[in-house]
Amino acid sequence: MTQVVTTTILRNSLADVLAEVAQERDYLLVTKKGNPISALVNLDFFEDLLAATSSKYLKSIEKSREEYERGEIYTHEQVFGEL
Repeated sequence: MTQVVTTTILRNSLADVLAEVAQERDYLLVTKKGNPISALVNLDFFEDLLAATSSKYLKSIEKSREEYERGEIYTHEQVFGEL
């Protein structure tokens, strides 16, 4: 069943709603005056949506996995330096 949150509840409880989406749900529909106007989407679910619709994204994931399997990786220090 699709879960719905109103704009009023979202505004008043943003942190709680975001936590719910991050931990328990793929997405929540946001409604205003009873009409769906947008959705809050879990990041993992969003990445899956991107992958399902973008051949360029899929190719970049495949390339990254191949590089990892070949041992072509960087340490944290190589990427970010010493913080």
